[in-house]
Amino acid sequence: MLFRRWFQVLLPVALFGAYGTVAVVRQQRMETSGFDLGIFEQGVRGYAGLGAPVATLKGTGLNLLGDHFSPVLAVLAPLYRLFPDARTLLLAQAALLALSALPVARLAGDRLGPVRGAAVGCGYGLSWGLWSAVGFDFHEVAFAVPLTAFAVEALARGRWRAAVGWALPLLLVKEDQGLVVAAVGVYVFARGRRRLGAATVLAAVGATVLAVGVVIPAYNPGGLYTYAAGGSWRGGNPLVQLLLPVGKWRTVLVLLLPTGFLALRSPLVLLAVPPLAARFWSDNPVYWGTGQHYNAVLMPVLFLALADGLGRLLRPERRLTARPLPVRAAALVPVLVPVVAVLLFPATLVGSAPPRLADARAVLATVPDGARVAAANRLAPQLTGRCTVSLFPYLTRPGRDAPWGRPTAEWVAVLDRPGDFPLPEAEMLRARAELPGAGYREVAAGGGVTVYRWSSD
Repeated sequence: MLFRRWFQVLLPVALFGAYGTVAVVRQQRMETSGFDLGIFEQGVRGYAGLGAPVATLKGTGLNLLGDHFSPVLAVLAPLYRLFPDARTLLLAQAALLALSALPVARLAGDRLGPVRGAAVGCGYGLSWGLWSAVGFDFHEVAFAVPLTAFAVEALARGRWRAAVGWALPLLLVKEDQGLVVAAVGVYVFARGRRRLGAATVLAAVGATVLAVGVVIPAYNPGGLYTYAAGGSWRGGNPLVQLLLPVGKWRTVLVLLLPTGFLALRSPLVLLAVPPLAARFWSDNPVYWGTGQHYNAVLMPVLFLALADGLGRLLRPERRLTARPLPVRAAALVPVLVPVVAVLLFPATLVGSAPPRLADARAVLATVPDGARVAAANRLAPQLTGRCTVSLFPYLTRPGRDAPWGRPTAEWVAVLDRPGDFPLPEAEMLRARAELPGAGYREVAAGGGVTVYRWSSD
């Protein structure tokens, strides 16, 4: 009992150290990006200044509430006001993801015993879905992971009101989290708490419709919800839209593999179906693939389903020698889970340090605080904490209404070897070559970074 309690405390602490170290090192090595760490820092910076969550990287004056309904970001405002730096967001995300291991380890320990429970907890902490989120900057989904974990744990224990209480704040994380809340409501309804379940589903549907149909369009420059048309029926068949191409089944396989497919023995696994189906409806492979942060919120569902499903499988058996072969084999799954997790999560989240990193930082330091700067995607999060940053090559030409013919961005920070975002590399190089003709003069260069300043001379 003592081991179990200490482990449940120490595991989140150890995971926070691991997640936080990787995230901060990536930021220090300039491996993060404006899309999306810079965008979220701009939004949180707006809240911290008691203003709107405006992200100029997404567009001039664009309020993030017109892109996604994520008012939960305001929770980070007091912390960011004390520590105005992109690393504040990264460490907050690390803490949220690490906290989600507590309910997973707790349920696994209760259902499987201290050793197996510890193995499942470690496997969860090492799961590729969480590490993919750590390796792709910061996202609001970090709030959804612990909320989902505590909600699903409560469902597994039959604590219906607690489950709903943990699930409802998901409606403030992002508009698509209404699917998870509705799934929790359906589960509660199916387990006999019909009024509570129905009320939860209605709250989820109502809040989602309000966010998508009213709030987001009200803040969106075009007066609409940009992500409404996520997919188109292939051949008029919605089933084909959901099941093909076959790459979607690779995602399902990789999701279930770390659990030895034993998550399928628990009805809790059904909670993963609505959000996964919504992603599969999209034509964009980024949404239904295994990269970035999209699978992080599914990890607690699957690992809690593993603990519950394996617990159901082992419950009737009392003696190991009396168990049939399939049950004895299943008993080994928790031991294998951390091994499989290590094999699946990206082991190269932190790449090699770029050459002359100190030189690159010195060049960026020539951009003064408060400047309006158009920055390359990989340089943006190095500047969003102290400047008004847009995405290069936009806003680098004098606008029609700009005073004295000035461009919106009077400073430019670019990489000597640009990538292909937001435009193909050839166009990015062409835009950089046109800077002198647009009135920009080179101020400093080094470490693969060049800074320009606009001058009327």
